[in-house]
Amino acid sequence: MATRKRKVRKLRGSRTMGWGQVGQHRKSGGHGGAGNAGLHKHKWSWVLVHDPEHFGKNGFHNPSSVRIKKWINVGDIKYILEKYKPQSMRDGLPVINLKELGIQKLLGKGDLDKPVFIIVENWTKKAEESVVKVGGKISTN
Repeated sequence: MATRKRKVRKLRGSRTMGWGQVGQHRKSGGHGGAGNAGLHKHKWSWVLVHDPEHFGKNGFHNPSSVRIKKWINVGDIKYILEKYKPQSMRDGLPVINLKELGIQKLLGKGDLDKPVFIIVENWTKKAEESVVKVGGKISTN
Protein backbone atom coordinates (compact mmCIF):
# COMPACT_ATOMS: atom_id res chain seq x y z
CA MET A 1 0.00 0.00 0.00
CA ALA A 2 1.27 3.42 -0.81
CA THR A 3 2.33 5.51 2.17
CA ARG A 4 -0.03 8.35 1.23
CA LYS A 5 -3.10 6.09 1.49
CA ARG A 6 -2.39 4.86 5.01
CA LYS A 7 -4.65 5.79 7.93
CA VAL A 8 -1.78 7.45 9.79
CA ARG A 9 -1.36 9.95 6.95
CA LYS A 10 -5.06 10.68 6.57
CA LEU A 11 -5.66 11.20 10.28
CA ARG A 12 -2.44 13.10 11.05
CA GLY A 13 -3.24 15.86 13.56
CA SER A 14 -6.69 14.50 14.47
CA ARG A 15 -5.74 13.86 18.13
CA THR A 16 -7.53 10.50 18.52
CA MET A 17 -6.73 8.95 15.13
CA GLY A 18 -10.29 7.70 14.76
CA TRP A 19 -10.48 5.84 18.08
CA GLY A 20 -13.09 8.00 19.77
CA GLN A 21 -12.53 9.59 23.15
CA VAL A 22 -8.98 10.54 24.11
CA GLY A 23 -7.19 7.63 25.81
CA GLN A 24 -8.96 4.83 23.95
CA HIS A 25 -6.67 2.46 22.08
CA ARG A 26 -3.81 3.48 24.31
CA LYS A 27 -1.77 1.62 26.96
CA SER A 28 -2.37 -1.94 28.20
CA GLY A 29 -6.06 -1.50 29.00
CA GLY A 30 -6.82 -1.48 25.32
CA HIS A 31 -5.82 -5.11 24.86
CA GLY A 32 -7.07 -6.77 28.06
CA GLY A 33 -4.13 -6.17 30.39
CA ALA A 34 -0.36 -6.25 30.25
CA GLY A 35 1.56 -9.44 29.55
CA ASN A 36 -0.16 -12.66 30.60
CA ALA A 37 -2.98 -10.91 32.45
CA GLY A 38 -6.33 -12.63 31.97
CA LEU A 39 -5.06 -15.93 30.57
CA HIS A 40 -7.33 -17.77 33.02
CA LYS A 41 -10.19 -15.35 32.40
CA HIS A 42 -11.01 -13.27 29.34
CA LYS A 43 -8.06 -14.49 27.25
CA TRP A 44 -8.79 -18.19 27.78
CA SER A 45 -9.76 -18.86 24.19
CA TRP A 46 -6.44 -17.33 23.10
CA VAL A 47 -4.63 -19.77 25.41
CA LEU A 48 -6.48 -22.76 23.96
CA VAL A 49 -5.51 -21.84 20.42
CA HIS A 50 -2.04 -20.35 20.73
CA ASP A 51 -0.47 -21.77 23.92
CA PRO A 52 -2.32 -24.88 25.18
CA GLU A 53 0.72 -26.05 27.22
CA HIS A 54 0.92 -22.79 29.21
CA PHE A 55 -0.69 -24.10 32.40
CA GLY A 56 0.15 -27.29 34.30
CA LYS A 57 3.18 -29.01 35.74
CA ASN A 58 5.83 -31.04 33.98
CA GLY A 59 9.47 -32.00 34.29
CA PHE A 60 11.55 -33.10 37.21
CA HIS A 61 11.86 -31.85 40.77
CA ASN A 62 15.33 -30.54 41.52
CA PRO A 63 16.71 -32.72 44.33
CA SER A 64 19.20 -30.02 45.36
CA SER A 65 16.29 -28.03 46.77
CA VAL A 66 15.57 -30.84 49.25
CA ARG A 67 17.46 -30.21 52.46
CA ILE A 68 19.69 -33.05 53.55
CA LYS A 69 20.09 -33.03 57.32
CA LYS A 70 23.72 -33.36 58.38
CA TRP A 71 23.17 -32.94 62.11
CA ILE A 72 21.23 -34.65 64.89
CA ASN A 73 20.13 -33.77 68.40
CA VAL A 74 21.21 -35.74 71.48
CA GLY A 75 17.55 -36.54 72.16
CA ASP A 76 17.30 -38.39 68.83
CA ILE A 77 20.17 -40.79 69.63
CA LYS A 78 17.70 -43.21 71.28
CA TYR A 79 15.94 -43.68 67.92
CA ILE A 80 19.27 -44.49 66.28
CA LEU A 81 19.96 -47.00 69.05
CA GLU A 82 16.65 -48.72 68.30
CA LYS A 83 17.13 -48.75 64.52
CA TYR A 84 20.86 -49.58 64.31
CA LYS A 85 21.62 -52.01 67.12
CA PRO A 86 25.24 -51.28 68.19
CA GLN A 87 27.53 -54.13 67.12
CA SER A 88 30.68 -53.02 68.98
CA MET A 89 31.56 -51.86 72.48
CA ARG A 90 34.21 -49.41 73.65
CA ASP A 91 35.00 -48.67 77.29
CA GLY A 92 32.01 -50.85 78.18
CA LEU A 93 29.62 -48.64 76.20
CA PRO A 94 27.70 -49.38 72.98
CA VAL A 95 29.26 -47.47 70.04
CA ILE A 96 27.24 -45.32 67.65
CA ASN A 97 29.25 -44.11 64.66
CA LEU A 98 27.42 -41.03 63.34
CA LYS A 99 30.15 -40.49 60.70
CA GLU A 100 29.12 -43.72 58.95
CA LEU A 101 25.49 -42.53 58.98
CA GLY A 102 26.49 -39.27 57.23
CA ILE A 103 25.85 -37.07 60.26
CA GLN A 104 28.46 -34.35 60.73
CA LYS A 105 27.44 -32.63 63.97
CA LEU A 106 25.78 -33.52 67.28
CA LEU A 107 23.59 -30.80 68.79
CA GLY A 108 22.53 -30.51 72.44
CA LYS A 109 18.72 -30.54 72.35
CA GLY A 110 17.11 -33.33 74.37
CA ASP A 111 18.47 -35.89 76.82
CA LEU A 112 19.93 -39.40 76.69
CA ASP A 113 18.41 -42.33 78.57
CA LYS A 114 21.51 -44.53 78.80
CA PRO A 115 25.26 -44.04 78.36
CA VAL A 116 26.61 -44.38 74.81
CA PHE A 117 29.98 -43.94 73.09
CA ILE A 118 29.36 -41.58 70.15
CA ILE A 119 31.74 -41.09 67.21
CA VAL A 120 31.09 -37.81 65.36
CA GLU A 121 33.13 -35.06 63.63
CA ASN A 122 31.77 -32.06 65.58
CA TRP A 123 29.58 -31.46 68.62
CA THR A 124 28.38 -28.57 70.76
CA LYS A 125 29.25 -27.99 74.42
CA LYS A 126 25.67 -28.64 75.43
CA ALA A 127 25.69 -31.96 73.55
CA GLU A 128 28.86 -33.01 75.34
CA GLU A 129 27.38 -32.05 78.71
CA SER A 130 24.25 -34.12 78.01
CA VAL A 131 26.24 -37.20 77.00
CA VAL A 132 28.75 -36.99 79.87
CA LYS A 133 25.97 -36.37 82.43
CA VAL A 134 24.52 -39.82 81.70
CA GLY A 135 27.98 -41.44 81.69
CA GLY A 136 28.62 -41.55 77.96
CA LYS A 137 31.56 -40.34 75.85
CA ILE A 138 32.08 -38.45 72.56
CA SER A 139 35.05 -38.87 70.25
CA THR A 140 36.09 -38.07 66.69
CA ASN A 141 37.35 -41.63 66.08
